[in-house]
Amino acid sequence: MELKDGRVTIQLQPELAPRHVERIKTLTRRNFYDNTPFHRVIEGFMAQGGDPTGTGTGGSPLPDLAAEFSPPSRARFLRGTCGMARSQAPNSANSQFFIMFAPGSFLDGQYTIWGRVVSGMDAVDKIKRGVGQSGQVPNPPDRIRTMRVAADVR
Repeated sequence: MELKDGRVTIQLQPELAPRHVERIKTLTRRNFYDNTPFHRVIEGFMAQGGDPTGTGTGGSPLPDLAAEFSPPSRARFLRGTCGMARSQAPNSANSQFFIMFAPGSFLDGQYTIWGRVVSGMDAVDKIKRGVGQSGQVPNPPDRIRTMRVAADVR
């Protein structure tokens, strides 16, 4: 993932969430994430993106995914963890995801973990923050410049 402040490398974790990893790869290969905003960013918590509308209500044309929650004994939300955003309904993840700035144990077992940042957290840390409790980012938000699957890059 290319951000304004550098490259972020995310290690996919299909052993935790094979369907979610496949969704991320499918959308990435379709260039779905290119130029999408980080619309919700909360200091000390997370940066959320993957919604082409930038409203937090958008997704891809693909159907929502069934939850693939990991028990805390297997995977936890730590700094750099990548999780799928969803509504109150557990089986509503689609294209939106978030990257954790700090541990969030209250999410463990409640949201699907699909990857973790292995390099470039310094660029993630520089994503423009939102305001208020919702963390809505004022215009102009920071955007994912491009996102690619490493295995496809020559």
